[in-house]
Amino acid sequence: MKNLFSYLILFVAAYAHAQEKLPVVYLPENLTIHFISPEPIQYVDISDKNLVGDLPLKNVLRIKLKDSLKTFQGSVITIAGEKFIAQYKLLPGYAGVLTEINILPPDTKPLDISGIGLSQNQLKLLCLKLYTSGAEKRLDKVKAFGLKGEVNHIATLGDYIFLDIAFRNKTNLKYDIEDFRFKIDDKKVTKATNVQSVEISPLFVLSGSQSFSKYYRNVFVFKKMSFPGNKVLHAELSEKQLSGRIVALTIQYKDLLEADALNMD
Repeated sequence: MKNLFSYLILFVAAYAHAQEKLPVVYLPENLTIHFISPEPIQYVDISDKNLVGDLPLKNVLRIKLKDSLKTFQGSVITIAGEKFIAQYKLLPGYAGVLTEINILPPDTKPLDISGIGLSQNQLKLLCLKLYTSGAEKRLDKVKAFGLKGEVNHIATLGDYIFLDIAFRNKTNLKYDIEDFRFKIDDKKVTKATNVQSVEISPLFVLSGSQSFSKYYRNVFVFKKMSFPGNKVLHAELSEKQLSGRIVALTIQYKDLLEADALNMD
């Protein structure tokens, strides 16, 4: 019993020491505190009934006191992103304290969650790296309706495929994007063929631009895919009605196999 009691004291002391080392955020009455995360927030634990919170944006958590400051004695909040977990010690505050808290690397611990892969922030940085590297390989090209489309570059990192695609508009008519679809289709289609088309969606898209006057370029990220030699990947850009110009680029499976390698450096 004596040994058990000694272990209990050591455990409580260690827990108290860990709590003391947590970064402190002061929570004032009638004010909202915003935690700003470098990546989308996946999980939040608010272990106090006197606190309320929500996620107005994917990477922003806001919390405030539900009742009077007199009933709040302090608490701990846990925030988990795609690749990190962070805990903060909340204490009663006063007017004038910081109300925007950036979640910084020194306050976080890395998470190794199987299957999560690259975070949205990491995918964005890799897309920008590919975008600024220039087009080393120009693969398929297509011209139609005064538009010229090109597959500038294909690169891979682990299980991820990055497609760098651009369009030039040689007309004076602005192009309003209706949709950008990716489909795996039969390479050769005849009247006697039952056409099988499989649509796939990107995991991440660098730019959300919905129109362009002269030039459009974007990077699309997909999870690793494979398809037989009698199939191709079509990248189809379609315009809003009434004009409805549709332009499709073709990507062969060998183009994916010969893709350049990206790195995280």
